[in-house]
Amino acid sequence: MKKWLVLLMVCVLAFTMLSCQQDDEVVYVYNWGDYIDESVLDKFQEETGIKVIYEMFETNELMYTKLKNGGNNYDVCIPSDYMITKLINEDMIQKLDYSKIDLYDNIGNEYKDQAFDPNNEYSVPYFFGTNGILYNKEIVQEPVDSWAILWDEKYAGQILMNNSQRDSIMVALKLLGYSMNTTNEAELEEAKDLLLDQRDLVMAYVVDNGKDMMLNEEAAFLVTWNGDAITLIDENPHLAYAIPKEGSNVWIDSMVIPSDAKNIDNAHKFINFMLREDIAFLNTDYVGYSTPNMKAYAMLDEDMRTNEVAYPDLNALEYMEVFIDLGDKIELYNDLWLEITSQ
Repeated sequence: MKKWLVLLMVCVLAFTMLSCQQDDEVVYVYNWGDYIDESVLDKFQEETGIKVIYEMFETNELMYTKLKNGGNNYDVCIPSDYMITKLINEDMIQKLDYSKIDLYDNIGNEYKDQAFDPNNEYSVPYFFGTNGILYNKEIVQEPVDSWAILWDEKYAGQILMNNSQRDSIMVALKLLGYSMNTTNEAELEEAKDLLLDQRDLVMAYVVDNGKDMMLNEEAAFLVTWNGDAITLIDENPHLAYAIPKEGSNVWIDSMVIPSDAKNIDNAHKFINFMLREDIAFLNTDYVGYSTPNMKAYAMLDEDMRTNEVAYPDLNALEYMEVFIDLGDKIELYNDLWLEITSQ
């Protein structure tokens, strides 16, 4: 009997050790689509022995819903600025242990102390950029300097809007001269009416699929982020990118650790690894988005460092804003977006 008891205890101990070992060897990462050089995931596993389980989302809202509903195992997520504030306010992400992130100083000071995380307690910048209009110069002859061109009837059926409520409603609000963070119901109604007027001109509301459509010259315009624009312009010289004079969004996406993460040490190791200059350089060179990592930036060739699409002089741009969390007022945007997209 004692022999069986000892054998059982040995089996339980072995199973427990195996389970712990398995936890020590994995990190679950949740990121935007087309937003990483996947070779760096292999490098991370080769150097640390930690396997990366990698999943992708299309919008901040979809990411939030999945985290809110629970039942996931994510250790690192990469949301945008306003969503980080929301996650902090709802205790859905945890404070970082900077004793385990010794490469944080690689991040430029201008990307720290942002309103969405003023004390840099919860997030580490990953990429930054702007939102604007990608257009085909072979189709569009006049200057693209205003959001108003997306309401020009001669481009009916050639306009691709972003399938994201904040990004698309921002376009209308900026054209009307309002803040993209407004919660004024009258202003939002005007924006809704403007987007409904545009609805028959829009070919589709898209996310990643819009990039292929522009590359294949199936549309004249795409409201998109500058990083995607850089990649597509490099592949098709007929394309160009503009930030409209009415202003737009400056955004920062950052790495965070969910409150219910199971592999916290591995999450910190992953974040620190992504801050290493050679890794950050590979990542920005592959993805095309702008890096806040100053050592990685210094490794870029001069053409990219001076590329105004990638690294615009934000001080020279007027009416630029960062999205903020709207709390319960986001329901105003949800209702408007449902009306617009259900037409």
